[in-house]
Amino acid sequence: MKKISFALITTALLMVGCKDNSKNEENTVSEPDITMNEDQEKEWEELFNGNDLEGWKAFNSDSISNQWKAEEGTIAFSPAEGERQGTENLVTEEQYENFELSLEWKISEGGNSGIMWGVQEDFSEPYLTGPEIQVLDNEGHPDAKNGPIRQAGALYDMVPPSEDVTKPAGEWNTTVIRINHEENKGSVEMNGTLVTEFALHGEEWDEMVNNSKFKEWEDFGKTHKGHIALQDHGDKVWYRNIKIKELD
Repeated sequence: MKKISFALITTALLMVGCKDNSKNEENTVSEPDITMNEDQEKEWEELFNGNDLEGWKAFNSDSISNQWKAEEGTIAFSPAEGERQGTENLVTEEQYENFELSLEWKISEGGNSGIMWGVQEDFSEPYLTGPEIQVLDNEGHPDAKNGPIRQAGALYDMVPPSEDVTKPAGEWNTTVIRINHEENKGSVEMNGTLVTEFALHGEEWDEMVNNSKFKEWEDFGKTHKGHIALQDHGDKVWYRNIKIKELD
C-alpha cells in the first residue's frame, strides 16, 4: 500500500507541474510585444506641434506673415485681403530625401493648394523645383475640369489618381505620401486607398515630364533632397497631424 500511495502522489505532482508549465507557456505567448510598438512609434517625427509654426519658414524668407497661423490644432492659411504682392508658401526648415509623410488637409470651397517635396529656395516659386501632390476641391475648382491629372491626389499634371476618394470641400482628407529615391518609387495614399504610384527618376520620369507643362523647366524634379512645401494658391486651406518618417 505504501508503494501504491507513493506512486499516486508522484503522479499527482507531475500532473500539477505539467499544468503549471502549460499556464506559463500560455502566458508567455499571449504577452503583447509592447517594445516593438513603441519603437515603431518613435520612427515618426512630428512636423507640427499643434501650437505654433516652429520648424517651418516662409519660402525664401526667415519670417512668416500672419497669413499662415497655428490655430485650433491646425496650420491654417488665409490670404491677406486686397491685392497681394506675390505668394507666401510655407516650407520645412529641414530638408528630406527618402521619407513617408502623413497629414490631414481640408480645402475651402473652390480652393486649391498642394504639397511639394525636393523644393529648393532661391527660385521664384517652390513648384519650379518641387513636384506637387494636388490638394483641390474637385467639385468646385475649375482646374479639376482639366481631368484627373489635375485633381486631388494626382502627381500634378503627370500622373492621375486611379480613383477619386476625395472628401468634399470643408471635410478632412488623410494623405500619405511616400518618396523613396533608392527604390525609385513614389506613391500617394488618400483616405486609406492607394491612388497614385510613379517613378522618381530615370526614363519613366523623363517621359512623364516631357508630356507635362514642366517640359521646359530645367530644374524641375532634379534634386532628390529638399524642403517640403505647403502651397499658397490664394485660397483658404488647413493642414493638421503632420508627421514624417525618414526611410533608410
